[in-house]
Amino acid sequence: MLRDNQDAYGHQLYDFYKGRQVVEIVERDDGLIDPSETYPKYYLSEYKDWSLRERQAARYVKGRVLDIGCGGGRWSLYLQKKGHDVLAVDISPLAVKVCKLRGTAQCQSQVYH
Repeated sequence: MLRDNQDAYGHQLYDFYKGRQVVEIVERDDGLIDPSETYPKYYLSEYKDWSLRERQAARYVKGRVLDIGCGGGRWSLYLQKKGHDVLAVDISPLAVKVCKLRGTAQCQSQVYH
């Protein structure tokens, strides 16, 4: 499990969830640096705001769901509302906390090797 000082992604999600302004900066190995205020909003977005491709993919989900790398839980929450038995898992303890605060029934941050 990540220590608190290693969980930059979790802090970003938690701060955004709490209404604080956050910026995600993506730096790629090709030199591109992309600061964005839209990524955090995307990570916590509702189904109606998903891309067409994501909405189409959601129609094919059947049975129980293991959401590995669940982040803020947007897929977990949507599928849970659709009646699926969902387990959301993330290495980030704060991301899992956000999932729980948003209503994800089953989520955990333990990672087994």
